[in-house]
Amino acid sequence: MKTGWESKAHVRLMKSADVPSVAEIEREAFTTPWKAETFEGLIGRDGMELLVMEDPDGTVVGYAVLWCILDQGELANIAVRPEDRGRGLGAQLLREVLSACRERGVQSLYLEVRASNEAAIKLYGQFGFQDVGRRRDYYRNPTEDARIMEVVLD
Repeated sequence: MKTGWESKAHVRLMKSADVPSVAEIEREAFTTPWKAETFEGLIGRDGMELLVMEDPDGTVVGYAVLWCILDQGELANIAVRPEDRGRGLGAQLLREVLSACRERGVQSLYLEVRASNEAAIKLYGQFGFQDVGRRRDYYRNPTEDARIMEVVLD
């Protein structure tokens, strides 16, 4: 259910102070979450875009991790707090990721998604992502295939 603040959500680069909140969202979203130290180690690295989304009060409600190498990118992680899902925040965050890709000259963006994650697959499809492959038994807890998806940017 929308509460009205979603249009005022703000996306910015991740800072070290954001890592505890990001790590908590990561633990809530994924069965094999990255550790806080992983996010810390990626902040400021060449080719990386680590984004956070804040509500108007400055609370981190989502994040995205993007790797960019030459003209290709990989959306490594994207997540919104469980209590804030279904409000269009994931789409807003994904738009920011695609904008960052274009600014960096990325022409093809790839991602992996659990084959059963219908909500994410639907969202990615709305942004033009298409299936280009599959990784068998890629995910754990439970074991499941990953769909590899790509969008070609103009």
